Amino acid sequence: MIPPSTRLAKIAPSATVAMTQRARALARDGRDIISLSAGEPDFFTPDFVKGAAIAAINNDQTKYTNIDGIAALKEAICEKFLRDNGLRYLPEQISVAPGGKAIIFNALIASLNPGDEVIIPAPYWVSYPDIVRFAGATPVIVPTCEDDNFLLQPNALEKSITPNTRWLILNSPNNPTGSVYSRAALAALADILVEHPGIAVLCDYIYEHIVYDDTQSCTLAEVAPTLFERILTMNGASKAYSMTGWRIGYAGGPASLISSMAKIMSQSTGNPCTISQWATIAALRGDQGFLESRRNSFQERRDFVVRRINQINGLTCKTPKGAFYVYVSCKQHMGKTTASGVTITSDENFVEALLEDQGVAVVHGGAFGLTPYFRISYAACLETLERACKRIEKFCNAIA
Repeated sequence: MIPPSTRLAKIAPSATVAMTQRARALARDGRDIISLSAGEPDFFTPDFVKGAAIAAINNDQTKYTNIDGIAALKEAICEKFLRDNGLRYLPEQISVAPGGKAIIFNALIASLNPGDEVIIPAPYWVSYPDIVRFAGATPVIVPTCEDDNFLLQPNALEKSITPNTRWLILNSPNNPTGSVYSRAALAALADILVEHPGIAVLCDYIYEHIVYDDTQSCTLAEVAPTLFERILTMNGASKAYSMTGWRIGYAGGPASLISSMAKIMSQSTGNPCTISQWATIAALRGDQGFLESRRNSFQERRDFVVRRINQINGLTCKTPKGAFYVYVSCKQHMGKTTASGVTITSDENFVEALLEDQGVAVVHGGAFGLTPYFRISYAACLETLERACKRIEKFCNAIA
């Protein structure tokens, strides 16, 4: 037996990945499972992007590349940041990695030391705290509340800052709530950060193009240019372009940090997949018109799920402004008993019983740091969402 490292004991497996894998295993065993646990668009990668990948293969563009991205992709990312966000980056300020998670991992591993603290508003994407712990630092979880649309408030930020604070992580549109920070909300947070020059900000905008109604997704670096050299603006190809399996994340930030991240990659992953890099150039430079039709489809699904969930006994949810998740409160069911005799003591208990009784896989709120809630991904067709909501309704109606 080879014992695990003590570092490994500091982290837990991803709850979203674990639930998705469990749903797949149950389906393989013959169970009729509806999985709404994965954060993955059900649309396919656009044909022009796939064509660019095929061309790269046919042109023998399959060798090692620069550790953190080929020059042409870095140039395309610079163009994207300027076009979509009004941010001017040079290629040496750009990092490309095997997925958005790798960007976050590289940045935090490259910059944190034992005793450092990272402020993370809750609910949060499940991997943020564990990556911080893996880096030897301490996640400082700051709960938000539903009445504030799950957004970090300036006074809460200020109270959480200590001499050891090194990073603040902001995710907008947010996973799991779908909340979006407005320009005014970001400016209010920036007013606090200006007074604390030792704090950097990791801004995760992976869902940038998935916003609804009249909502605008704006970046902190654009709103607060005085903080520009302290901000890592992160994005990727996975959500907007349905390229989850292609594994390309990217970021713009201070050249010194970008260089440190490349050093990490030189001893870990090496360069991102060459073929995926050429495909991402096509994605960023190609016709962006398809994004609107996909966004409209997501909005139709959002409206359906929000309406149906709020009709179900004991469940409530806010209307998200972005991403493709709803964060559902199951508070009214705590302490009650399911039809199969399970006493509901937590949101994890709730989702386990829902999966067992009705074959619907969702992710419990505890995994995101705020309970009692659960996350539904509506990145599925309306027919599937309707079937799932009927099963959730049946489950909740039988709770007493």
